[in-house]
Amino acid sequence: MQTAPKRELDASESGANLWLIMMKAFHAISAYSAHTLRDSGLGDSEFRILEALLHKGPLPVNTIGPKVFLTPGSISVAVDRLHARGLVSRSDSATDRRQRIVDLTTKGRRLIDRVFAAHAADLDTLTSVLSPAEHRQLTRALRKLGKHAVLPPR
Repeated sequence: MQTAPKRELDASESGANLWLIMMKAFHAISAYSAHTLRDSGLGDSEFRILEALLHKGPLPVNTIGPKVFLTPGSISVAVDRLHARGLVSRSDSATDRRQRIVDLTTKGRRLIDRVFAAHAADLDTLTSVLSPAEHRQLTRALRKLGKHAVLPPR
């Protein structure tokens, strides 16, 4: 059985071009949503930690870092800052003495509830440019690409 010759991609179809478009879109979307964080007094990493705790509940410090793309050193410093501001609590794990569990305080929950609601509304406004079908298609395509990217490169 003979296979069809591989079609050559033009520049607009290349992986490099798609990567460039995604990076430009990511930076534009980040800048668009940054004002919500600026107004809240939270830094990006602090917001990501509080958002993870809001949606996942109390977590060990070493579990939070990979979820929010922070190194072990960075997560410790960020949690210390949030703790000093009274936004999170730290407690010993009931099952593993080596672990410290981080949770939202009442003050932290009030803040992240308000900030996340504004952030979500901003992103809903931004993505309203997409039709529901485009939104679903883009979501599926990005998930597929993200899952494939974790495979070892050939």
